[in-house]
Amino acid sequence: MAAVLDQFMEFHSVHGTNVRLDPSRTQATRVESFANGVCFSKDPLSPGEIFLVEIEEKELGWCGHLRIGLTAHDPRTLETVPEYSLPDLVDMGDSWVFAITRNHNKVIEEGEVEGGEQPNVGDEAENKPKTFFTDTHLYIENIGIPRDKLVGRSRPGRFSHILDDLYKTNALPPTARRSRIGVVYVPKGQGYADMHIIVNGEDMGASAKRIPTNKPLYAVVDVFAATKSVRIVQVEYGFASLQTLCRKTIETHHSQNGFGLVGTSGVT
Repeated sequence: MAAVLDQFMEFHSVHGTNVRLDPSRTQATRVESFANGVCFSKDPLSPGEIFLVEIEEKELGWCGHLRIGLTAHDPRTLETVPEYSLPDLVDMGDSWVFAITRNHNKVIEEGEVEGGEQPNVGDEAENKPKTFFTDTHLYIENIGIPRDKLVGRSRPGRFSHILDDLYKTNALPPTARRSRIGVVYVPKGQGYADMHIIVNGEDMGASAKRIPTNKPLYAVVDVFAATKSVRIVQVEYGFASLQTLCRKTIETHHSQNGFGLVGTSGVT
């Protein structure tokens, strides 16, 4: 079952002291240092609704990369935004954050072996064709997320054909530029959910389990260390509303012409 959601995703106006948002509030850039880059989604997420960002800019010389997760803290209620999502925000409670690394981040479930293969599955499963790039949706439990936006593509350029081959085989490192990383929560019984991290179209597994859903859950994106700038990727689950279409059209027009998105909050 695919969620039918079409809210225009933005970053919250409450964020770390070193973060600068563009006028559309869809791009977050850490302007100095390596910390104080914690950002939140403007609105709480719904079950099965992914908050997806693409890494736009890196900064060499720092150790560590993007961090992403969920929090039940309404950003407006924070006296100060924590310097770090890990451990500061997590230590406040009701927050679950996952650190993205250069290596594969897949969570190994009990009963699995490394690489995601199940032991003793037999020849039938081994010969089953891979459907990573043929399925139109990524399914987690009964939640379906359209795949078309989950994996980035290289921009036109001298070596774009080489980069596209890397994307097609999902070989792009999670921390690389153009990498797309998202967070989503999936209901697991009454009042609880599991948090899943999606990296370039692949589900990394449940990185946090039995998260209480009695409070609204906001996405957390920590533009940390070697990650310098990220931009939200809008995911369309069904027919987009007129407001969303207008916002996306204006955002695209202004970004192509080097201007920010101004005065769109009144679009209805």
